[in-house]
Amino acid sequence: MSKYIPLNIGVAIRANASDLHSFRWKTGKRVEADFFIDDPRHLLRVSFDGPCIVRLIDEMPLSTEHEHSADEGLVRDHFAYQVEEAAFNKSQSEIWKMAVGVYGPTSHFRFVTGWTCMDVVTPATPEFEIVPRAIAQEA
Repeated sequence: MSKYIPLNIGVAIRANASDLHSFRWKTGKRVEADFFIDDPRHLLRVSFDGPCIVRLIDEMPLSTEHEHSADEGLVRDHFAYQVEEAAFNKSQSEIWKMAVGVYGPTSHFRFVTGWTCMDVVTPATPEFEIVPRAIAQEA
């Protein structure tokens, strides 16, 4: 069974009303994803500063993944989770997990909107920041 642990990201975001605005691999190992929030002039930036495996998927196919039982800890309209025992994390190479283990143990994070899901397996910790939409479009 997958266990969802809701993350407090420091800002209220209605997951069902949000969507992925943009996604970037940056120089080095940095990953950035910007999501729509209720403020039309700003976006929520989620970033990881370390090696990552990322999956971007429509929410509908995600619901067809066979996890063998009901998910524990899901909160209605919540955006950010750390996930334990999910199929996506289990399917990643143990050799990759050992190789990046020099940065610490890997964790699985999931970000869910009304249209898109972003899964990240990484030893890095997610960082959350509100950014002006104009700056995000220049990045």
